[in-house]
Amino acid sequence: MRWLAVVFALFPLPALAEFFTLKGHGGPIMGIATAPDGRIATASFDNSVGLWSDRRPEWLEGHQAAVNSVAFNGRAIYSAGDDFTLRRWPGGEVVGRHKGKIVGLATSKTRVATASWDGTIGIWPEDGLPQQTLMVGSGVNAVVFSPDGSTLYSAGMDGALRVWDVASGQETLRLIEHGFAINELVLNAKDNWIAYGAVDGVTRILDLSTGEERDFTLGRRPILALTLSPDRRLLAVGDGEGYIMVIDTLEWRIAQDFRATLRGPVWALAFSVDGQNIHAGGIDEAMYSWPVVGLGEQEQMASDEPSFLKNPGEMSNGERQFTRKCSICHSLTPDSQRRAGPTLHGIFGRTAGTLPGYLYSDTLQDSDIVWNDKTINALFDEGPDHYIPGSKMPMQRITQAQDREDLIDFLRQVTTSRN
Repeated sequence: MRWLAVVFALFPLPALAEFFTLKGHGGPIMGIATAPDGRIATASFDNSVGLWSDRRPEWLEGHQAAVNSVAFNGRAIYSAGDDFTLRRWPGGEVVGRHKGKIVGLATSKTRVATASWDGTIGIWPEDGLPQQTLMVGSGVNAVVFSPDGSTLYSAGMDGALRVWDVASGQETLRLIEHGFAINELVLNAKDNWIAYGAVDGVTRILDLSTGEERDFTLGRRPILALTLSPDRRLLAVGDGEGYIMVIDTLEWRIAQDFRATLRGPVWALAFSVDGQNIHAGGIDEAMYSWPVVGLGEQEQMASDEPSFLKNPGEMSNGERQFTRKCSICHSLTPDSQRRAGPTLHGIFGRTAGTLPGYLYSDTLQDSDIVWNDKTINALFDEGPDHYIPGSKMPMQRITQAQDREDLIDFLRQVTTSRN
């Protein structure tokens, strides 16, 4: 049997794919990217990017709101989100800024493109060329470069799939006028097709040579994620009802259709570099990675139900208000779990913007607000955008005085009674 050892030494078997999770974020996973060396980057609602090597994270902090998209480009990592900024890592410097949230990224060898809800596409050169702004006129959800970087495809809220000449910044063609917003694009340039997923659940693949469309719509809506395997054989589709559909693009059939979540959507998808695993993100605070083979036999995401999905009938009114308005961004524990906002433990009597270890906006760092019954009531009566304009808190109000009073009573009970 010595000859077998020689064969295995010369031609080792590939490592078996296995299920795993990446845990550490404090909010839903909104974007995933993989690097050729096996690193994984995760973008989260908790305002951070996780850079994972051997399943250990390095936290890239700097965004002041949810991070929606992340991409590797050579040695650099780019991220963008609800704070309107495009950042480059390491360092986290702001290299681009929009007037609305950025929801999509694409990279070429010399440029980065951003899709923004402000109705524009930003093209940010890495080679010293001038920055470009492509005017679309309605919110842009997705962008993708051709392999040589000369052409850009975009799609967005008006349902149009546009083709742009990057050098001139001019729109050259409209491939699709769908009628419903298109959320996601995947370009397979080698096989000359582009896939798109829309708000109404449509999932189609357009042949760029013939104009023929293949339809894989299953009626689940909206489509929130698309990704292509490294060998171009499999196209994975994530939707708002928590399913991952896998399309075999050689045989043009649905190979697998997996309910990936117990509740909630699939927001992010990416194949591993070797194509053996599919990584996914949703409302759970972990990235899940399943072997592609036997996908439907695996554990589902969000086995522990997030607090904001608890049955309202099982909670007091104060807890309901916290769950609806606060829980996705704030924890109540002394250890300040990673969240988009700081922990509320010990909030009564604390000066705003002073909790160590949290990156506050300039507005709160310079504030003289002390959190108490009166100031918390005013925060939700007026809304954060009026009470502390310029802070990172989302625009929201609690209009009923009794609801505000019940929330304050709940917070006083749970934030002052824990050790």
